Amino acid sequence: MKIIVTGSLGNISKPLTQELVKNGHQVTVVSSKPEKEKAIQALGATAAIGSLEDAGFLVTTFAGADVVYSMVPPANYFNHSLDFLEYYRSIGSNYAYAIGQAKVKRVINLSSIGAHLDKENGILRGANRVENILNELPADVVITHIRPTEFYYNLLPHARSAKNNGYIAFNIGNEVVNSWVSPVDIAAAIAEEISVAPATERNVRYVASEELTYDELVAVLGIAVGNPELKWKQLTDEQMENGLIAKGMNPKIANQMAEMYAAINSGLLYEDYNSNKPKVMGNVKVADFSKDFAQAYNEL
Repeated sequence: MKIIVTGSLGNISKPLTQELVKNGHQVTVVSSKPEKEKAIQALGATAAIGSLEDAGFLVTTFAGADVVYSMVPPANYFNHSLDFLEYYRSIGSNYAYAIGQAKVKRVINLSSIGAHLDKENGILRGANRVENILNELPADVVITHIRPTEFYYNLLPHARSAKNNGYIAFNIGNEVVNSWVSPVDIAAAIAEEISVAPATERNVRYVASEELTYDELVAVLGIAVGNPELKWKQLTDEQMENGLIAKGMNPKIANQMAEMYAAINSGLLYEDYNSNKPKVMGNVKVADFSKDFAQAYNEL
């Protein structure tokens, strides 16, 4: 099959490309960076260099594709002029336009846990907006929305607090159960969606690697960094928001980040996930990720 992979050689797109090429597919990787072309070719894929903000480029790139894997690249949360929801709306609309114009009939869209909500989910309203835009495509376009849980690597910036303060702090309680996921496991789930019998109807697929409380999480991380006394500290929503602003984050996004974490704390974010959990968890566990966390910790 001819498959389009967006996301350049990112944490999900690179292992996904490797798996699809290994399975004999004709893969085109979309990247905005010309310097990525040789690395893409080295994986056995074709590079399409251009911007996701250029709908015409996407139409041309998607032409003749059997499957498009769509994702919205991470935004710069420290850009104070960024309109976060507009960014998601714009990219999502360009995807929908290009898919329609190129007559693509199979789409796998990287969404997120919490995308079933259109309020009280903070920055995840962006993922909800993209899902809704794509769902407006004609019914013969079969879409799978991949909803991963929280990425392990979101913890890496907190290695500094772990080292300097002896704790990791969020506005989430110690005994709250969260579900974590590795990009490798997400890539495997997407490849599986492509390799199984052709889907005939739209669906949502959650992807997760391991569930555990935050106290259990820091216990594993603490052992990895050589500090078994590492703690999880609960902040108030206001403390969380103000702390992000103090680090230079766009204040509107800081507010939305704090709201998203508050939704984890209350359980709101996980309501749909808990009713539709993956039948099989991914292979990468917190103990595996803790090696990366320890490396970030030790490099400080």
